[in-house]
Parts: sequence; structure tokens; C-alpha cells
Amino acid sequence: MKAAVLGSGSFGTALGFVLAHKGWDVLIYARNESLVADINERHENTRYLPGLQLPDNLQATTDVAEALFASKLIVFGIPTQSLTSVIKQVRDLLPAGVPIVSAAKGIEQGTHRIVSEIFEEELPGKFHKSLAYLSGPSFAKEIVQKIPTVVSIASKNEEVALQIQKDFFCSFFRTYWTDDVVGVEVGGALKNVIAIAAGVSDGLNLGHNSRAAIITRGLAEITRMGKAKGANPLTFLGLSGLGDLVLTCTGELSRNRTVGYKLGQGMTMEQIAAEMNQVAEGVATSQSAFELAKQLGLELAITEAVYRMLYEGLDPSRAAYELMNRELKKETF
Repeated sequence: MKAAVLGSGSFGTALGFVLAHKGWDVLIYARNESLVADINERHENTRYLPGLQLPDNLQATTDVAEALFASKLIVFGIPTQSLTSVIKQVRDLLPAGVPIVSAAKGIEQGTHRIVSEIFEEELPGKFHKSLAYLSGPSFAKEIVQKIPTVVSIASKNEEVALQIQKDFFCSFFRTYWTDDVVGVEVGGALKNVIAIAAGVSDGLNLGHNSRAAIITRGLAEITRMGKAKGANPLTFLGLSGLGDLVLTCTGELSRNRTVGYKLGQGMTMEQIAAEMNQVAEGVATSQSAFELAKQLGLELAITEAVYRMLYEGLDPSRAAYELMNRELKKETF
């Protein structure tokens, strides 16, 4: 069977790798012709996953219609801020009744929509029962290296969730499923913002105590936002909540933690952006989350500090001082 992956970044490629390992014929849609040539001829994503061999049944194309034609599974590996434009580009090409899986983790700037809201508002109703969302602690490089990885599949349609769970499950990629779409989406989005804060802490050499505090109080902020959006608070103790938060806040492969780490070391956002070739979703999401929290009447102190560091030039050391010297409170989630 054929599967389409829209987006040739590291994570889209990694999910395509899992499906190819399962025997699917995978066709990745990419805009970069040289990258398409490398995937097809060298069997390597030289830009995002250099040095890692891809299977022969994972190919690429610059023609999105070709990628989608006759596909029995569609994976969106598109960053959140580009999702709306890509969905509008392809929605007339999407086959009805085929499962659609999104791997994006963010909140859209301007609209403050989480990923599931983007899909449900941009796609006609006939596609809604086919939608699912994949999240959890998963670095793309480690997936392609076949290092044991466990993720969560969220869908409002149990039949679709169970099918996608089976489609992706293999010896090195274990899948759980849940119907808490909002919880999975909020956890996946806000953990990137908290990871920037954790990176700043590490960049300032504040130690393990500070990092643990950021992770714990960051989880409180994620839970607060999730509850306001209608999520089950217990979801945030699972793979797409605590699991992904811990990985992204501590792992050396985390792009969002890297942004924060370099910020803490004194680099500017312009300098950091010039050194990175992949999107750190937390940068844009910090602004969206800050604005959404204000809209919902929520206090998210760490999220606000990250927003102010990235968009208002707040000094990282000053941000740490302000967080530590806020009004004393009861510990609540």
C-alpha cells in the first residue's frame, strides 16, 4: 500500500521511515528538488538527517498530486505556522475516507488555533472523522536509528485511532491511542515553549534544581491551558505531556532547548536563527500561547517570560530573577 508524507523535514521523514519499515510504499512531498534527488538516488535526507540510510521503498517528489494519488494513509509533517497554507493547497486533492495524521506541535500565530482546530476549520466536514494526531517523546534521528520510541495517537474517531496505531506500530516504534485530541495538542505545543526556558536555564548554568523547577512548573502551565481548552488533565501525565516535556527540556537533540541554551549564553535570536536549518516551533508558539493565555485569563509565568525574552528583548538573567521573586502562592495546577 502507498502512504504520502507531506513535508521533508526530519520528523516527516522519520515517520515515513517507520511506514516504509512496515512495508508501505512511501512518497514524500518536498519542494526542494535537490533534496528530492538525494532521497531518491542516495537514499538519504542530506539536509535534515545526514548520514542516515533510508529504505528503497521511501521515495520523494516535488509533485504533491503525485504524492497523494492512490495513497491509503496521509501524514502531514508540516510545521504549524505553514499548515493552513498547505491544507488549502491540497484539500481538493485529498481522497475522502483515508486516515490523515498530523505531527505538528504548535499554536498558530494570529488565530491562536491549535493544530486540530486548524484541520477542522480548514477541511470540509467529510474529512473530520479521518483526522488523527501523533505526539510524544520522539526525536527523529533516534527513530531512524531504530532506537525504541513510544508515542501517542489521538483521534476523536476510535476506529481511525486504532487503525493508525497498528499502521505505525513496530518493534522499535510503540504506539498508544487516546481520544483526548485537545490534551495531546496542547501538551505538544506548550512543551516547546517550556523547553526554551529550560535551555535558557542551562545556558545560564543555573543547574539541575532550576531545570527541574522549570519542567515541573511548566507542566502546571500546560495543564492549566489544557483544562481551559477542555482537555483531560490526566493526559498531561502521559507521553504527549510529561513524556515529551522531559525529553524536549533535557535532550541534546531538542531544537527548542537549543534556542534557549544559546539565548542564555548571550546570543541574539538573529544569530541563533542563522545557525539553525530547522524550525523550532516554540519560538512562534511562545507568542501565540502568551496571547491565548491572556485571552483565556490564565497566568502562565514561564510562558510569558519566554515570550518577553524572544519578542521584547528581556535579558535571560533578569527573566530568571523575576520568576524567582514573584508573589508567593499555593502550589496548584
